[in-house]
Amino acid sequence: MPGWLHLGRARRWNVLASCFVFFGMTLVIPQSAWSGDSNLSIVTQASRTKSTLMSIQFRTLLHGWAVGTGGTILKTIDGGKKWKRVTSGTSTLLTSVFFADSSRGWVVGAGGFLSRTTNGGESWFPQSLDTQQALYGMYFTSPMIGWVVGGGGTIFHTSDGGQHWVEQASGVTAALYAVHFINDQKGAIVGALGTVLSTDDGGVTWTPQETQSAVTLFDVFFTDATVGWAVGNAGALFQTTDGGAKWVDQTLPCGKTCTRLIDLLKVRFTGPQEGWIVGERGMLYRTTDAGLTWSEGKAITSSTLFGLSFPDATQGWASGENGAIVHLQPGR
Repeated sequence: MPGWLHLGRARRWNVLASCFVFFGMTLVIPQSAWSGDSNLSIVTQASRTKSTLMSIQFRTLLHGWAVGTGGTILKTIDGGKKWKRVTSGTSTLLTSVFFADSSRGWVVGAGGFLSRTTNGGESWFPQSLDTQQALYGMYFTSPMIGWVVGGGGTIFHTSDGGQHWVEQASGVTAALYAVHFINDQKGAIVGALGTVLSTDDGGVTWTPQETQSAVTLFDVFFTDATVGWAVGNAGALFQTTDGGAKWVDQTLPCGKTCTRLIDLLKVRFTGPQEGWIVGERGMLYRTTDAGLTWSEGKAITSSTLFGLSFPDATQGWASGENGAIVHLQPGR
């Protein structure tokens, strides 16, 4: 069974045990100052659920969705002031949500689960994929063209808006956790055992890239065709400046008071200079100089954060354990 999170250490993690295995160990969170970011507004929103929210996406500053354990799907139309639960038709662990436009969206989850909406998430319709592997991540470059990745090196591709899905050959058996495309042709996938795959032909062929590390990578994000970032367990942070051919280890330092580096679970950039990382135990990191330096980090909630979304540079949202949803407004 592919692994992301080992959930036996704490009761709140047990609900994920059927799908993920955690690689981290006991640690102490550094109680560092949020230096240089005193204007950052951090507001906890009321999700009205205790489900672990594995993924969150905002298409605009008003319209957002979050998904998680127990088939939970939440929707907001007012920037998260109010969240409502939408009937998903499943109790499956949902790991990722992606909307290609305001109407058309998808969720994926355990056991090869895939479901689609065409009305902004008000109603959902399951689709059949020829796999029982857990699905972890997806990305659409348009309402028609998208990819889904998961356990056992699984990659599926659609070119007709999800009506049909075709499996692509990854050439690996490692669990694949995240996928990001710059355009319809150029993209990257990351996963367990330091796996990084890249394509220049829309996934017809996937080429393994060298990271010089066996670390598990949970997320990948490109700011342009050449510069990209990947994050993973034990503070793993890698950067590429040549479109993914070579990845340089930029792992964050442990800090003065921590005993072990935390797992980094999501990375997003809102432009070439400003980027954000969230992870275990509610930690948040920020860069304003294209990753040359990162803030030492701050626990913005007691819950581990799995999801992160910025519809633009002015506002973002993070989601995680115990129904946590945190609204971020960077100071300017």
